[in-house]
Amino acid sequence: MHHARSGLKEGAGLAAAAPIHSTAVVHPAAQVDASVQIGPYAVIGPHVHIAAGTTVGAHCVIEGHTRIGQDNHIFQFASVGAPPQDKKYAGEPTALVIGDRNTIREFCTINTGTAQDRGVTTIGDDNWIMAYVHVAHDCSVGNGTVLANNATLAGHVRIDDFAIIGGLTGIHQFTRVGAYVMAGFASHISQDVPPFMMVDGNPLAVRGLNTEGLRRRGFSSARVATIKQMHRLLYRQGLTLAAAREAIASLVVESEAQQDVQRMLELLSASARGIVR
Repeated sequence: MHHARSGLKEGAGLAAAAPIHSTAVVHPAAQVDASVQIGPYAVIGPHVHIAAGTTVGAHCVIEGHTRIGQDNHIFQFASVGAPPQDKKYAGEPTALVIGDRNTIREFCTINTGTAQDRGVTTIGDDNWIMAYVHVAHDCSVGNGTVLANNATLAGHVRIDDFAIIGGLTGIHQFTRVGAYVMAGFASHISQDVPPFMMVDGNPLAVRGLNTEGLRRRGFSSARVATIKQMHRLLYRQGLTLAAAREAIASLVVESEAQQDVQRMLELLSASARGIVR
């Protein structure tokens, strides 16, 4: 089948375009950069845009109003951009937007949004999404996250930057996981998780700070000390959530740690489901 190409042009001094396998089915209206590799028996729908350097493995199906950025690696048998698993969905042209440099492993299912929410599911940049992960409608996944095998995001879930979600973990709809969180294997997340925390279990419990994750991300000793203060106020001093939030807002911290205080306060103030305590 013929397919639309954009981007690289012949005679521009660039390397020859990588082939689309002869058995792949690419709709003529799809916008696929000339450098994109598409494997055997993959199916690309008419409203799909795929940017330069992305690789689509064998038997993948990419459909819906889906826009995929540069240098992503989508492994075989993934289903990307399928309609949401929502009984209210009536065929509205909702969307899926995926950024750059993401790895999406085998058998992942990533759905478009719904008209009842913002109408788009988003995945940022540099995410590592392992096999069998499900990202449901209207989810927002940030940058630099790790979603381990069989992590399951229900509708309207938000995962902030650099969070790590352990294998077989289920996240309830409308729940938010803060930045730099580490959620252990087979956790049941049904309330918001404040940034920087380490949680696991069913019922979920905060086990401490994601200290190793912060160290690997280059957090200074001053920033880690401030995060430890916030952890104590939230979980070690018997304060109500409102009192803990006020105490965190009153902390006197070094300028480089102010961003971490603001990140914490933003999630605490925005939480609709309450935080895990």
